[in-house]
Amino acid sequence: MVGNNVSHSKRRTKRTFDVNLFHKKFYYVEEDMWISLRISASGLRYINKVGLDAALKNAVAKGYCDWKNICVIG
Repeated sequence: MVGNNVSHSKRRTKRTFDVNLFHKKFYYVEEDMWISLRISASGLRYINKVGLDAALKNAVAKGYCDWKNICVIG
């Protein structure tokens, strides 16, 4: 998404609004392994709300990610 930076004197310059993404490691208890996800801040809140297993199953069902894209650590 694009928009404007507006200074105190109301001069406008173009800027972009980037997605708030993190590289985060989670311990996946059901599979007994560590996984690494590139996740947004809202996705992190969703995992805290419903749990990692339910959030992953919901994301795969909606087509947001695939099981092949989830990085297994060690």
